[in-house]
Amino acid sequence: MFDCCFVDIWAQVSLSAFAFLFSELVQYNQTQVDNIAELERRLEDAGYAVGARVLELLCHREKGNRKETRLLGILSFVHSTVWKVLFGKVADSLEKGTEHEDEYMISEKELLVNRFISIPKDMGTFNCGAFVAGIVRGVLDSAGFPAVVTAHFVPMEGQQRPRTTILIKFAEEVLRREARLGG
Repeated sequence: MFDCCFVDIWAQVSLSAFAFLFSELVQYNQTQVDNIAELERRLEDAGYAVGARVLELLCHREKGNRKETRLLGILSFVHSTVWKVLFGKVADSLEKGTEHEDEYMISEKELLVNRFISIPKDMGTFNCGAFVAGIVRGVLDSAGFPAVVTAHFVPMEGQQRPRTTILIKFAEEVLRREARLGG
């Protein structure tokens, strides 16, 4: 049932329709908050709900209702399968943090939610990638991998626009479980 219904619908969503709806989501939430951190938090919360549902759908459709149990498995699933369903391609990179054992980064040169956004100067560091960070957090939490997930702009030499990095900092319990499982 899910295969026939959702695949056809997802294939037909146009970029302009998504851009319009996302723009409306940002504008509505902008009227409801007093500062940028609060706006990013609201976008992250909206993304969280999407992420939880995406995991449920993909586990049913792709994995026969099985969920990942290992850290690298869930990261690879997000980096490839989830990203491809949401954005039509695998994320540009998945890296382990060099300074902290519990940090991983998914980077995208031109994240879809930031592609058509021009940020007014008074909004400074506002990053629509908070919505995608929420999606990633929703997927991870729903799969049993609690984490703090944030979106950051990272300047790239020779590029006008910075890349977006989704920083994933796993809860201590995830690392303990992974060590117990032999990871």
